[in-house]
Amino acid sequence: MAMISTESASEATNPRARVPVAADSAEAALVIDHVSKTFTRDAGSLLARLRRLPPKKVVRAVDDITLTVEKGEIYGVLGSNGSGKSTLIRLVSTLLLPDAGTMSVFGHDVVRDDMAVRRLINRVSVDAAFFKKLSPWENLVYAARLYGMHAGEAREKSVAILQQLGIKRGRIDEPLENMSRGMQQKVAIARAFLTSPVLMLLDEPTTGLDPRSKRDVQEFVLGLRHDHAATIVLTTHDMLEADRLCDRLAIIDNGRIVALDTPDVLKERSLGEGRGGSLEDVFMHFTGRSLEDADYDENDDPSKE
Repeated sequence: MAMISTESASEATNPRARVPVAADSAEAALVIDHVSKTFTRDAGSLLARLRRLPPKKVVRAVDDITLTVEKGEIYGVLGSNGSGKSTLIRLVSTLLLPDAGTMSVFGHDVVRDDMAVRRLINRVSVDAAFFKKLSPWENLVYAARLYGMHAGEAREKSVAILQQLGIKRGRIDEPLENMSRGMQQKVAIARAFLTSPVLMLLDEPTTGLDPRSKRDVQEFVLGLRHDHAATIVLTTHDMLEADRLCDRLAIIDNGRIVALDTPDVLKERSLGEGRGGSLEDVFMHFTGRSLEDADYDENDDPSKE
């Protein structure tokens, strides 16, 4: 696996110089066809009692979603907390089963061929788990060995990727428990890329990071696509991040897709051709409220309960 050069990653940071999506692909990277997922929240659970939730509340986290992600695309799923975007990622990554609809990753059905799908994907979330007493490279080598990678090769690649993400060589040997959350999130992304997945699922990868760490992660994501034609599905509620990184966006609200296109086209559709504006304006146009107003946590991540 070739590493990402600093020069090419920097060139890739221009969002208008994106690598075009292959038009002659024999099959899409990800196809989601009329997928739904509903949860019933039990007021008798400890979490429900603590949060004083009403009994037997039905939460339709994903509501009849259909979309296709092409090979080599950075595809964004943009929405507030509780909109259903994280549940959608868990469905694709085989952690949840859909109630209706089908999903396929490079032609493999996510439900019937779950083991084949798991060999093709890797997922990064805001709650990544580690062995905190171990160093970053030890965590990465452990994960690589589970995939059958030789320890020496795994360590060499681990160090190179960690350095590209802005972790200095002198800190790679320190225990993870001594590192900031930003550094730990960089280690999670390095671990996901180490196994060379053909589809990376990045679920809010920069949430809570400081501006420097956020930029390091974003440049690394752009470099993955620029140098390796990687296919990436990114969930976020960061409008600037979505505008900078994504070839296409699906805006999701209350479990449903309310708009889907490139960032520029979405701006034209909502604001008018030639008018300046941001994705915050786009979100307000298609949902009827600002992201800040929509960013509630009443139904956030019901799949975790």
